[in-house]
Amino acid sequence: QVQLVESGGGLVQAGGSLRLSCAASGVIFRVNAMGWYRQAPGKQRELVARITSGGSANYADSVKGRFTISRDNPKNTVYLQMNSLKAEDTAVYYCNANTFPDYNYWGQGTQVTVSS
Repeated sequence: QVQLVESGGGLVQAGGSLRLSCAASGVIFRVNAMGWYRQAPGKQRELVARITSGGSANYADSVKGRFTISRDNPKNTVYLQMNSLKAEDTAVYYCNANTFPDYNYWGQGTQVTVSS
């Protein structure tokens, strides 16, 4: 069983920054990709950013140039640095980990609210 613990959400003014963290613990043979998804009220969950164990990252078009994903492989931790936040970034952010062979785990979610 794998647990994902997220932290770093909160309330911030537009133009501000937040940093999300997510640590994976439990019986983990190998973590493949880790990523962040978000879900705003009335909308489907969407990918924000994802990073492989080799460090290759991809981003949603809406956050490119503003958000940066990174990871600490020995600690099985992923980070999301969010800069120049906009009201439309308001959502619950979920951490995701894909482990060998192909299991997906989710965190409990952390609320990010950007006031305009």
